[in-house]
Amino acid sequence: QVRLVESGGGLVQPGGSLRLACEASESIQSPYMPAWFRQAPGKQREFVASITSVGIPNYLTAVKGRFAISRGTTQNTIYLQMNDLKPEDTALYYCNVRNLRSGYDSWGQGTQVTVSS
Repeated sequence: QVRLVESGGGLVQPGGSLRLACEASESIQSPYMPAWFRQAPGKQREFVASITSVGIPNYLTAVKGRFAISRGTTQNTIYLQMNDLKPEDTALYYCNVRNLRSGYDSWGQGTQVTVSS
């Protein structure tokens, strides 16, 4: 099981930016697919973004053009750059890594993002 630790959450005003980081205990190159999910109070956890081993991203429609997922220079880090944040982006953001061979999911503990004036 890959251990994941998120960081970078916080309180930001609408229109502001945050950069989330996820550090894994081992390389998350292939066969792993890293992703970000979020869960707002009273709502189900939802997919936000993922990135393939060759750097192809996929996004939730609501965040396209505002969020960007990327891999770090090391093989065990991913980022989520969030720009033009909106109150509806407020949620606990989770890092996820899926082993595409086994289907096993690893999750971090989450980092809170609050967008409020």
